[in-house]
Amino acid sequence: MDDTWGAGADFRTTSGPVRGRRSPEGVTAVLGIPYAAAPFGPGRFRRPRPAAGWRGRRDCGAFGPVAPQSAELPGSPVWHPGDEDVLTVNVWVQPRPDGGPLPVLVWIHGGAYTFGSSAQPDFDGTALARAGVLVVSCNYRVGFEGFGHVPGLPDNRGLLDQAAALRWVRENIAAFGGDPGNVTVAGHSAGAGSVACLMAMEETRGLFRRAIAHSVPGAFLTVEAAVATTSRIAAEAGVAPTAEGLLSASPGRLVAAADRVAGRLGDDPVVAIQAYDPVVFQPVVGGEVLPGDPLSAPASGIARDVDLLVCHTLEEYWFLHEIGGVREVTSEAELVGFARALRLPGRVVEGYRALMPDAPVLDRYLALSGDARFGEYSSRLAEHHAGAGGRAYLSRFARRRATPSGETRPWHTADIPFAFGNLDADGAAFLIGGAPDEQDRALSRRMLRAWVDFATHGDPGWPPVTADVTPVNVWAVPGDRMADDGDSAVRALWRGVPLDLQRR
Repeated sequence: MDDTWGAGADFRTTSGPVRGRRSPEGVTAVLGIPYAAAPFGPGRFRRPRPAAGWRGRRDCGAFGPVAPQSAELPGSPVWHPGDEDVLTVNVWVQPRPDGGPLPVLVWIHGGAYTFGSSAQPDFDGTALARAGVLVVSCNYRVGFEGFGHVPGLPDNRGLLDQAAALRWVRENIAAFGGDPGNVTVAGHSAGAGSVACLMAMEETRGLFRRAIAHSVPGAFLTVEAAVATTSRIAAEAGVAPTAEGLLSASPGRLVAAADRVAGRLGDDPVVAIQAYDPVVFQPVVGGEVLPGDPLSAPASGIARDVDLLVCHTLEEYWFLHEIGGVREVTSEAELVGFARALRLPGRVVEGYRALMPDAPVLDRYLALSGDARFGEYSSRLAEHHAGAGGRAYLSRFARRRATPSGETRPWHTADIPFAFGNLDADGAAFLIGGAPDEQDRALSRRMLRAWVDFATHGDPGWPPVTADVTPVNVWAVPGDRMADDGDSAVRALWRGVPLDLQRR
């Protein structure tokens, strides 16, 4: 937080009093509030425990430390060995003129379930707070600490941390001016996958009323795959794949071991898809925390009372290719091999060839990959939720920009600075293709307003998905448009194709 922020206000939490800092515009930010105890020592690889209390006023003017990881992100803190108090929340609030309670938006960051933090500059909640919602963001365990399988101990500890943060919101947010009965949980990428999981988890019932999920990744680990992944990481770390062996390895040692394993995941034919998408950690499906895939969960009606807003970008995978996050596929034979690894029928590959007849193989591969891993899964999540009786809305981000070095596509993550109103944040220029112009700022205002309206009363401003019709709001410049997925040639290719994306 920069020096333009001045003295702020005091708030009392169940653990003790805290003080934040107020911006010249009247938004108070209270950062780095512990919502659970440090998940190390006796608490390592276990469910989150209550945070210790304090008596004196706690100065909360800086973000808390990030969870163990090797990533170094623009404008964000990095993890240092010894950083332990990583389970913290941040609050941005501008009180209503009439003093009434504010709708609450809880943000869950992404990062392949392996890296990231709530301190990333494009996640600053100031603009949303000025628009009328109270914003909360949280850090949670990522990588092996949060999602690695440890025999005899709970899987999906990162999800359990997020649930604990939501319980903190329920118990404390009224003291900040928020309405604990009007909470929206939101996330992007792995954060959106987390949102989908939270909707499917029994222990989160009643903790939120609405959900926003941008670019939901349709990938999970079976218990068997999680066990196999742990075995490889333990061997790389030089310890036994047991609770005792894994506890003997420091967090940094497991981070380094997982990074090395990620570079060689394609060697194992059991997890052939990881040759193309080398992500080590995913939520583990099966067991007490997450019994089933969130895409099938709506059929049970478990989250029917939660309103859902889904968005994905039109060309997700171009970003992952740009940053070197996925393997290149440049020949027809390689493309067929990729489809086989993903268990896709040949007609899908042929369909993309017909839709993109002049495109190189790499472009068709990126289009197919992005739709398989994000676009189709996100769209089906909204449709399944609506089909089970829930209220769901669908949108797509299609904004493009021509630059001297080429076209900036509507790729993964580009939509987030627009929705947060943070087009000038560190790192945003890379995502959106340079400095924003007035059309970009107008689009940002529209997207931010849709989030605020949805969090406030459950309506982002366009028709919901029904059992028969899938209307889609397409975010674009100079203006948005409505589309009907019944007329979509891309969606038609995927009809009847199972999305069995669990890694076995």
